[in-house]
Amino acid sequence: MEVGIKVAILYKIIVFIHIFSAILGMGPGFILTTVVKSGQTMTELRHSYKIRHKLHIFVMVGGTLLLITGLAMGWLNPSLFRMGWYVTSLVLFLAALAIGPLVLSPRSKPVKELLATHEGDDIPDEYWQLSKILFQFENLENVIFLIIITLMILKPF
Repeated sequence: MEVGIKVAILYKIIVFIHIFSAILGMGPGFILTTVVKSGQTMTELRHSYKIRHKLHIFVMVGGTLLLITGLAMGWLNPSLFRMGWYVTSLVLFLAALAIGPLVLSPRSKPVKELLATHEGDDIPDEYWQLSKILFQFENLENVIFLIIITLMILKPF
């Protein structure tokens, strides 16, 4: 088989994995905030955060595959690095990845600590204050991902 054909087949496989990863990884990411907003008691809230943690595993695996396959497509087709939609998507994706450890993690630690230490089934006001800030950054991240998806579909520039 000719090298060009092999590369074309490999590229199609990588595109398939990329799209599949977006569905499996980003789909659950859009509902992480919604899952925990449904808790009306501390027991429900703790359970919601356990579900959220399990869903977040899909987000992490999918996100990793998205980055790897996106860069692989650029490696196989270097002209992508000259396309504005590709470079912008890559920069936004890296920024969204950085939001996790730099912004979300420090803001989720007090929430996790509160969930672990609070006694009783009432949800304290402190939780609502902490989660509001956390959810604002998560919503920002979701907007970034929606912009990336739009760029990938429309390829406007």
